Amino acid sequence: MDQVIRLTNLCCRAIEFIMAVFLAAMVVLVFGNVVLRYAFNSGITLSEEVSRWLFIWITFLGAIVAMREHAHLGVDMLVSRLPRLGKKILLLVCYLFMLYILWLLSEGSIEQIKINLDVAAPVTGAPQAIVYIPCLIFAVGAACMLLLDIALLLMGRLSDAELVAIQESEEAIVLAEILGPDNKPGHRS
Repeated sequence: MDQVIRLTNLCCRAIEFIMAVFLAAMVVLVFGNVVLRYAFNSGITLSEEVSRWLFIWITFLGAIVAMREHAHLGVDMLVSRLPRLGKKILLLVCYLFMLYILWLLSEGSIEQIKINLDVAAPVTGAPQAIVYIPCLIFAVGAACMLLLDIALLLMGRLSDAELVAIQESEEAIVLAEILGPDNKPGHRS
């Protein structure tokens, strides 16, 4: 299992590198286009279309990494008050629902990819399926992350903190620090 975790972490680092390359390409395309428009009254015609595609890819690839790091925001008002067994059961149920939603997302993505394989993008002429491929990659990647977490859950290798698989917003954390442990937002005495 430790090798699977290492491989998952390596894949996430590779995804982060790809995202950095895509972001750099986006910056070059958009900034270059702005400079060309204002300085030389011309531009890169495919800049807007390609930068939009890169943004879509960055968003979905980033969601995979966020899934691995449990960085998605959520509400833990109920879960944090449950005993360990309750947290485990609720986490498993949530993960199963999420797997079902990812299945639906992947089916829809596959259909959209099929539909848009023959549809050419207005500027580049590339297939519009490029827009829907990252959604499928996200669904598969996120499903792998969830299956790994389910395996760790069933093997009893998750700590109590990991059983609450969401991230509080930064504002809520700062507010809780200011108010102290007995005066959390929503806490009634």
